Amino acid sequence: MTDTLPDRLSQDPKSAFHNKELLERGIGIRFNGVEKTNVWEYCISEGWVRVVAGAALDRKGNPVTLMLKGKVEPYIETAAE
Repeated sequence: MTDTLPDRLSQDPKSAFHNKELLERGIGIRFNGVEKTNVWEYCISEGWVRVVAGAALDRKGNPVTLMLKGKVEPYIETAAE
């Protein structure tokens, strides 16, 4: 597997942008220069992330998310970080 990350990635298994193998490797997100640990989905080209809003769930049992716009920098987490 290459170290090139996709333009868009989602944690939702029903999404077309879900990649289980890549998510198991560990992906970190810097959003506007700040480390985010609650990112549900991101898109680099469009410049947005969806973050989980607390423990709230929608009527289908999915986490409630908020879309934030800004600079998205994904990276592969390593054991040293």
